[in-house]
Parts: sequence; structure tokens; C-alpha cells
Amino acid sequence: MNDTDGKKPLGLGGARPGSVKQSFSHGRTKNVVVETKRKKVVVPKAATPGQKTGGHTVGDPSRRPAGISDAEMERRLAALRAAKARESEEIAQRAAEEKAREEERERRRAEIEAKEREEREREEALRLKHEEEERKAREEALRAQKKEEVRAKPAAKAAPQPADPAAAEAAAARAETKGVTTVGPRKTDRDRDERSHDRNADARNGKGKAATGDNRRSGKLSLSEIEGEGGRQRSLAAMKRKQEKARQKANGFGQKAEKQARDVQLPETIVVSELANRMAERAADVVKALMKMGMMVTANQTIDADTAELVIEEFGHKAVRVSDSDVEQVIDQVEDAPENLLPRPPIVTIMGHVDHGKTSLLDAIRHTSVVSGEAGGITQHIGAYQVKASNGAKITFLDTPGHAAFTSMRARGAQVTDIVVLVVAADDSVMPQTIEAINHARAANVPMIVAINKIDKPAANAQKVRTELLQYEVVVEEMGGEVQTVEVSAKTGLGLDKLLEAIALQAEILELKANPARAAQGAVIEAKLDVGRGPVATVLVQNGTLHRGDIFVVGEQWGKVRALVNDKGERVEEAGPSVPVEVLGINGTPEAGDVLNVVETEAQAREIADYRIKAAKDKRAAAGAATTLEQLMAKAKADENVAELSVVVKADVQGSAEAIVQALEKIGNDEVRVRVIHSGVGAITESDIGLAEASHAPVIGFNVRANAPARAAANQKGVEIRYYSIIYDLVDDIKAAASGLLKNEVRENFIGYAAIKEVFKVSGVGKVAGCLVTEGVARRSAGVRLLRDNVVIHEGTLKTLKRFKDEVKEVPSGQECGMAFENYDDIRPGDVIEIFEREEVERSL
Repeated sequence: MNDTDGKKPLGLGGARPGSVKQSFSHGRTKNVVVETKRKKVVVPKAATPGQKTGGHTVGDPSRRPAGISDAEMERRLAALRAAKARESEEIAQRAAEEKAREEERERRRAEIEAKEREEREREEALRLKHEEEERKAREEALRAQKKEEVRAKPAAKAAPQPADPAAAEAAAARAETKGVTTVGPRKTDRDRDERSHDRNADARNGKGKAATGDNRRSGKLSLSEIEGEGGRQRSLAAMKRKQEKARQKANGFGQKAEKQARDVQLPETIVVSELANRMAERAADVVKALMKMGMMVTANQTIDADTAELVIEEFGHKAVRVSDSDVEQVIDQVEDAPENLLPRPPIVTIMGHVDHGKTSLLDAIRHTSVVSGEAGGITQHIGAYQVKASNGAKITFLDTPGHAAFTSMRARGAQVTDIVVLVVAADDSVMPQTIEAINHARAANVPMIVAINKIDKPAANAQKVRTELLQYEVVVEEMGGEVQTVEVSAKTGLGLDKLLEAIALQAEILELKANPARAAQGAVIEAKLDVGRGPVATVLVQNGTLHRGDIFVVGEQWGKVRALVNDKGERVEEAGPSVPVEVLGINGTPEAGDVLNVVETEAQAREIADYRIKAAKDKRAAAGAATTLEQLMAKAKADENVAELSVVVKADVQGSAEAIVQALEKIGNDEVRVRVIHSGVGAITESDIGLAEASHAPVIGFNVRANAPARAAANQKGVEIRYYSIIYDLVDDIKAAASGLLKNEVRENFIGYAAIKEVFKVSGVGKVAGCLVTEGVARRSAGVRLLRDNVVIHEGTLKTLKRFKDEVKEVPSGQECGMAFENYDDIRPGDVIEIFEREEVERSL
């Protein structure tokens, strides 16, 4: 009995043995027996008699899965049939698509074959043409050669035979060579043939192998030998060269290009390499031409226009003089066709006196709260917003400051606007900045709508506002004019719908249109230097569409649009006409009011910006040079007695800095004035502190702060930094500081009169006047004037004031006293002494 009795060996069912060779390190191998499992073959069962193929009958319920009803089974079978139908449709569709693709491939293949066939036919025709031309050229050459040979034979017969046969052969060879110059070999070939001829002559004289009786030909063939074997012919290489030249000539190659005369644009100055580039000449040739003129220059040096014009004419081109200002001609100034113009939203500017509710009114329209974020509740920047009215129409609003210092901001707002909404408080009526806003709107020639605000107040009187506006030639509709008036309340929201309707009506009358498909053009409303984002400009697009990535030039700055941010703080890809956006990507802070224009390339933008910077610098230099030396001396003399308060101003936005500078320059009089030595946008930096220290000036920060190095430098150097967020406080403080530079006013207070009765001469003292105090009081510390016949003949101080023999401080009216003047003795009886006191009174601007 063994271990396997009655037992099957362990292994895979249905397996068959096999061997696998395993490899180990050091070249060792091992065969391992393994068993592989055979695949199980499944034979499909035949359909039962109770069930049709295709599943049209439900079949035997006993073969159905448990818990499946007849209806469910029918539903499943229907789904199976639908799936099969869909599959068949998809197969048919794929077949149709494949057939269409195959047809398209066949069509393309046929087109390519036809194209290749045409190309081959064209090349074959060109080849046949070239071969025909070559054949004709060969025939012409042979005919010319035969003619020369016929011409040369009589000349050879007539020539006398020389004594030396070698010389005769050389002469004949030279004659032959001279006669067939048109088709003969080149000069080097002739030299080679002559040397070969000399060697053969030596051989004939017994110096070579021929003298030994060897009949084999040695060395190169001579010209005479070639002619003896059937005439002189051209070499195969020469024929190939001739064929190649003929082929290139037929194709137009190998011909020297005709020199082209160009119109070369020539500015005031130009670099030599740029001049060569514009003429399409080599820079080395241009430098050589200049050196011939006596100018030792390199390719990177600049030459003037007159010299460049001489060089251009020497090279055969035409110089076209252009001005530096021509660089701005790349800015698109083409008038738009009427069919390209599309309606655009109106631009509405809110103007009026300070604290009349302009921003509150705009907040009510926008359903936001901007005024709460403004310092002191007054607007100190131009804000640009886009609002959608109830009827779906879009309106762009500009909110301008009402403070007197922001005149230029209001003027800028009026220049870029279509409609001005003049906000007048019903309880305050027309005020100075209201009149100024009317003048701005009239100067810009834009229509006006009067919004009478604060109508909910008890003291409101709308009719008084309408009547007072008549004084400034603003005739409202209620009084027979054309200016619309709307009574509104920013607090309660009363009349806002009517205001928007009035704006929409006015915009409809104006028929505002723009072309959004052209390069963008817009106006800078405000500009600032953001710490995280760099220079940022609020731009109101007036024409065209500004896209992200556009290259633009704005004033003296240029840049590429890195991002566009709308009035809600969202990033957008583009901004169309009448849309206000913040533009990021400028290389510097532009001036508020500058015009933004989109150009094609960075080179153009940089060139325009450089030209504008140079023009501005030249303008400033010309303005400074206009003063003569006499004028400078007179100004310096006049400024000797003028005290100056120097300040450095840094603000958050360009418009605020401009307004502050204008307000500070108005402070002062003939004795004192405020001088802004520097104004800028952005945080207070260390360089500002250094400038302030050198000028002994304080640093004014408006809505900005000093960075850490600037604060440390200010503490070290003792420079005062003052921060403000309201322009009222800033102007008042600077005015008070300037007032401190004013000299105190000296006032005289009359205190008494004394009449001189007698004059005594006292040794050691001089003349002493015996006086009677007729009015007021006489004090020793007071000032005195001596009057003779009511004319002042001396003004000074008292040396002594005595009552009898005692020195006293003062003598009242009606009493007698003795007086002596300091350093003055010309006193007489009958003179009158006027006694007064001086007091200094502080002045203010």
C-alpha cells in the first residue's frame, strides 16, 4: 500500500504538464515542471421548444428568475430589442460614415494625383525646352568653330615656314588658339597645352622615351596632336558648364539684381546702422561712404539729417524728411463709417456744491453705500460707475468732488461727459461750486439736467432753486426753457426713477454712437500707485474696445494691458465704449486727463512715449530759458522779503495731488507763500524724506502712509510727517503754518500830549524841557515825537522823566514834569510832545 492509493494527486483540474527553464546567477539554470490549465469550452444550448428565438414569447415560467413577473419580463425583453435596434442603427451609421470618409479620401487622392501629374508634365515640358536650347547652342558653337577653321587655313598656308620645326609648331598652335578664342579652352588650359607641346618636342629630339624606340604616347596630348586626330573639340567639363549656365539663364538665376531706388524716411537725427537698414545697404558700406566724406564714425553713432541726406543720395536713393512728431501718426485717426457706429450708453457726470448730496444720490441709484467710506463724508476722488436702469438701459456715472480745491477734477469730468446732472440742495439753493459746475458744463457744451435734492426736508424750496438758476442763464422747463428739473431725495429714494427717465430721454435726443470694432481710445479719469498692483489708471473708454493684452500709450507712459477691473471689482477680458475700467500694466503713473490710445507694437508705444517725454522736457527748458538775467535778478530781489513755506506732498491718487498743489499755491500774499517742492502719488518713501530734509520742509501725506525705512529716516533726520484724509484740514493747517511766517503788525496807541513851557540847560544832562501834560499820561517807557507847528521833527525815546527832582515812571494829565530826549537837544518853548506806545498784533492769512 502506498500513499497514493485511492487518492488523486493534488493539481489543477484539467491541467497538462509542461516545463519552464529558470535562470540563476553564475550561469546556473533549472528546469521546473508546471501544469497549465486548459480553457473550458462552453457549447451554447439549443432553444427550448417553449421559447422562440428573439424573445417574442415569455417562455417557461420555471426558467424565469425568481420574483420576476410576466410584465417585468416583457419589459426587459422590449428593452433588449430596443438596444439591439439601436446597435444595428449605430452599425449602419458607422458604415455610412466610413463610406463617406473613404469617398473623401479617394477624392483627395485623385486631386493629389492630378496635381502631381500636372507638375510632372510641366517639368517634362521645361526639361524638353532646356534640351532644345542646349542643342541649338551646341549647333551654333560648332558652326562658329567650323567658320573659324575655314578662315584660319588660308592664313596658315600663306605664312612662311620657320627654320625651327618646334617654333613652327608653336606658331601654328598660337595661330589656331587665336583663331578659336570663342570656343577654345581657357588661358590655364592653353598654358598647360603649351607645356605639354614643349615636352613632346623634347621627346622628338631624343630626350625622352621616344628616343629609346618606345612608340607609346607619353605625357598630355598637345594641341597639334588633337587636331591631327580629327580637329580640336571642347572638353566634357566645358560643355557641362555651358549647359548649366544656359539652364540658369533660362530660369532667371545668375543675373545681377537691378539696383532699387528707395524712399528713405529721414528724421532729425539717425543712427548709422538704422540708416543702412532703411536703405537696405550694408552698414560697412555706409561707414565707408561717411569716411570718404571725412567723418570717422562707427555703425552705432548718430549723424544729423543733412549728412544722412548726402549719404542717401550717394547710394542712389531719395531722402524723405520726417518730423519727430510723425511718430504719433500711427495712432488711428480714421473717421468711422456710419454703418459701423452702434449705440453706446450715455456718460453722465454728477456735479454740484459740496455736501449737496451728489454721492448719496448716486448711492441711492446704485443701491450701495460709497459716501460712508469717504473721509469726512465728502468725495475727494472721481468715481466712475455703470448702472443698469429699470428698462435695461446702461448708464455710466462719474461722481466729481464738490470742494473748491477740486476745480480741475470737475472740469475733467465735464470734458469727457455727455450729460451733466447738476445737484442742488433744495434747502441750500445755488452755491459757489454750483455756479462753477454750470460754467464747466457750458464750457464743455454738454446738456444739463438739474436734480433738486433733499426735497424731503422741511426747509426745502424747489421754486427758489429754479428762480435763482435764472441769474446764471439756466432756464428750466417750468419757466419756458429747455433744462429738465427733477425733484429727488437721496434719503427716501423719491424721484430717482424720474431722474433716470430724464437721462434716458436726453441720451435718446443726443443719439450717442461709437464703433466698438476699432482700436480703443479713452480718457484717464484718475490714476494712482497701488502698492500691490503698481500704477493703476481708471480709464473711461470712449471709442473702440479695450482688450486684455492690448499695447497702449497714455500721455508720457506706455504699457500692455495686464488686467481690466470693472467698477464692481471683477476682472473682465474687454471694455467697450462708455465702460469705466481700472487698467493695470502701465510702466508709470499717468496724469489724470491723459488720453489712452491703443497701438500695434511695443516699439511704436515706446517711441511715442519717448517723443512726448522729450517734448515736455524741451517745453519746460524753453519756459525756463525765456527769462533773461535782468528778470532773474529782479525776481531774486523781489523774493528777498518774501518768506516761503516749503512742503512735500504725497497723495493716493493723481487728481487729489493735483488739487492739493493748486489749493496750496493759492495760499499766501506779498510777504509769505507756500512752495510745493515735490508732489507725487504713492506711499512716502526715503527719497521724499531726503528731499524734505534738504529743503527744511514737512512731508504732507494725503490718504497715504510712510513706509518703515521712511519713518526711520524721518526720526533720524528730524523731518515732520503729517497725515491727512480731509482736504479741509490740510489746507487749514498749512494756512496756519504760513501765517506764522508773517511779521507781527505793529500798532501805535496814543496815550498823551505834553506842551513845552520852558527849556533849561542842565550840566551833565543837556537840555531839559519843562512841560505840562495837557492830555492823557506821560510814561518814561513810551515812545515820543516832537511836533513843531504840527510837523514831526523828531521821533525817539525819553532819556529822563522827572517830577521836581525825582525820577518817575509816569506823570498824569494837568501836572508839570521835566523831559529830556535821547541824543536830541533841539527843543524850544511852544513845541508839543506826543507820547505813544507800540504793541505787536499777530497776523493771519
